[in-house]
Amino acid sequence: VQLQASGGGLVQAGGSLRLSCAASGRTFSRYDMGWFRRAPGQEREFVAHINWSGGSTNYADSVKGRFTISRDNAKNTVYLQMNSLKPEDTAVYYCASTGSSIYTVDARSYIYWGQGTQVTVSS
Repeated sequence: VQLQASGGGLVQAGGSLRLSCAASGRTFSRYDMGWFRRAPGQEREFVAHINWSGGSTNYADSVKGRFTISRDNAKNTVYLQMNSLKPEDTAVYYCASTGSSIYTVDARSYIYWGQGTQVTVSS
């Protein structure tokens, strides 16, 4: 599975962005997907997870109620809708695939990674 993230950019606090992650490979629909982020000088952190069917989602407390993860298996794409953005959301955002249908927020369990897309939120 190859992943290509896009949709990042510069936005003012309170604004919105939608990230997309296009996947290659016919097995995409079998795998759970996640979004992670890494801010400058910080460790990579879990943002959101969606199961293979799209029927179950999970979020980090820091983004709950503001971000929404979704997927379209017919288009081999997973999305992250980000609303009410804050300066502390500034980071490089990565999409990733577990290569399985097992729920996890541990980045070490995700075996396929996209290249990352920069999100910058100005105050």
